[in-house]
Amino acid sequence: MNTTGPNTPVVSHRNWTRRDFAKALGFAVAGGSLPWLGGCAGRPEPGPQRKKVALLATEIRKYSHAQHFVDRLLEGYGWEGAYHHPPLELAGLYVDQFPEGDLTRDRVQRHQVKLYPTVEEALTLGGSSLGVDGVLIIGEHGDYPRNEKGQKLYPRYDWFKKVVGVFEESGRAVPVFNDKHLATRWDHALEMVQDSRRLGFAFLAGSSLPVTWRLPSIDLPWGTPLRESVCACYGGVDSYDFHGLETAQCMSERRAGGERGIRSIVAIEGPDVWNAVRKRDQTRDLLLAALSRSHTLKAPAGFTIPVVDLDWIEAQCPKPVAYFMEHRDGFQSVMFLLNRLILDFNYAGLQEDGTIVSTQFYLPMPPRLTTLADFFNPLMHHIETCVQQQRAPYPVERTLLTTGMTAFGVESLFRKEKITTPEMSVRYEAPRASHYWRS
Repeated sequence: MNTTGPNTPVVSHRNWTRRDFAKALGFAVAGGSLPWLGGCAGRPEPGPQRKKVALLATEIRKYSHAQHFVDRLLEGYGWEGAYHHPPLELAGLYVDQFPEGDLTRDRVQRHQVKLYPTVEEALTLGGSSLGVDGVLIIGEHGDYPRNEKGQKLYPRYDWFKKVVGVFEESGRAVPVFNDKHLATRWDHALEMVQDSRRLGFAFLAGSSLPVTWRLPSIDLPWGTPLRESVCACYGGVDSYDFHGLETAQCMSERRAGGERGIRSIVAIEGPDVWNAVRKRDQTRDLLLAALSRSHTLKAPAGFTIPVVDLDWIEAQCPKPVAYFMEHRDGFQSVMFLLNRLILDFNYAGLQEDGTIVSTQFYLPMPPRLTTLADFFNPLMHHIETCVQQQRAPYPVERTLLTTGMTAFGVESLFRKEKITTPEMSVRYEAPRASHYWRS
């Protein structure tokens, strides 16, 4: 098949030669476009006027969360087999820190983005009232202090309150996206959600895990009679634990009756984790099912076909961390951080009839980053939907709940005791339609 245009050289896609490629490339450099792309990758597609957004970032450097969101807004990304340019304009940018390897100035100069000195000015675009149609808070990475429990004190809550202040002074509010968990403290997270309800703006938040690829590509039918969910993953406390909790919760919330909140949380580490699992046959079976989906699980030395049981897992992973959640309706969920054993996110759920469903939530990370962090693409797609339609495609209550799981899980580890959580009586139902990206 040949692709032609008024000034495009006719070249067969099936039989490219070095001369063909050089000819097409020379045409593109001269001011045309590569014929198989149909346009310059950095040029927005024609259409209705794009909505303006402000982005608040802790730092912008290679592989930071802010870099992924900023570059997708400015340069586009792959979506549904084509190159997609968001119908959003990055009109206001606030960056808090400029570490070694900072990319802020490069992006500002290359794309003529306006960098503002304060959060408020990024939202008002230097004027006296709100000047954007949406706000992205990317408070992840950067040099910030930690409290006595080891939690990194990112300014997500503080920035959110400044955003709310601009909304109140301007007499209108616009959709807000908050990357990862809402805040360090439960009361702050709850206040953020209450502010969104009080002012009536769409509030989207959370991790990229619920909307990344699943291997195999499955979802639980809405109203599934579930008894327990398990996530087996890796990473640190108050960081990747949140990713693991969202992995499990986006499946658990689809159970019959929906989510009713959390009654208690106990977080344990080391040999105590394996002692607890040995007393819970159901949890053990789900853990093994989740690990069967891992692509990074170490094979036992001396075995051609891996034989994986709890004794071997304990030998390979002597310092696990686990959060055991008792939900208010009797449902159970468990999140395992299994460093040295795996480097991926895996889920297993037990249905009332004894059926186990399992899948991997695919999240390739550096140095195994073979897809250029494309798992951010679905999340960016949902942010676009939220800003354009002024509604969140899935409930912020999920992130409120997982924020609480993270906060009280860290508290339980710190205090070395089980914590009852009457304040976490968060009730919500998942949307009937699935919202994750199927590849």
